[in-house]
Amino acid sequence: MKKFIFLISLTIIMLLWLSDMDFSSVRRGAQAASQTASKTAERGAVRAVSPSRPESDEAAALETKRQQLMEKEAALKVKEEELNKMSASLESRINGLNAARKAMDASVQAKKKEESERFKKMLKIYKSLRPEEAGKLLDKLDESLVIEMLDRMDQKTVVKLIPYLNQPRVLTWTRENIVAR
Repeated sequence: MKKFIFLISLTIIMLLWLSDMDFSSVRRGAQAASQTASKTAERGAVRAVSPSRPESDEAAALETKRQQLMEKEAALKVKEEELNKMSASLESRINGLNAARKAMDASVQAKKKEESERFKKMLKIYKSLRPEEAGKLLDKLDESLVIEMLDRMDQKTVVKLIPYLNQPRVLTWTRENIVAR
């Protein structure tokens, strides 16, 4: 009788273990088998005790922990893959933004250089004009532009132009240069 109960319990444990079922159901099955054996023993048979029960509980607990660790490891691997994908995505975005920034910087530098060259050409034109003509034309321009042009002209040219410029502009230019020092 003991052998029969032991074989049934062992068979149930093996089937559950092979089918990766929850071991709590194994315990319930083993307990049910034990209760059945107890009832049979009470009816006149020798009372059966489930041998190696502590060993099976310990094995079941170890197996449960092993499965939990495997599940956690699998979840960690999935998260790690997601993080790697996100990292690669961010890296590609950063590279794209850096390339766009470099292109914009190059474009801005080219534009500044072009504007500077045009400004220098305009200064040469105004320098080549007679002071009276240059003064009349400068008076028609925006004040901030005239002040910038006067700042970039050499001293001799400015001295020749001052008598022909609008006097409030000359005074504004003078104040800005004095305050800047």
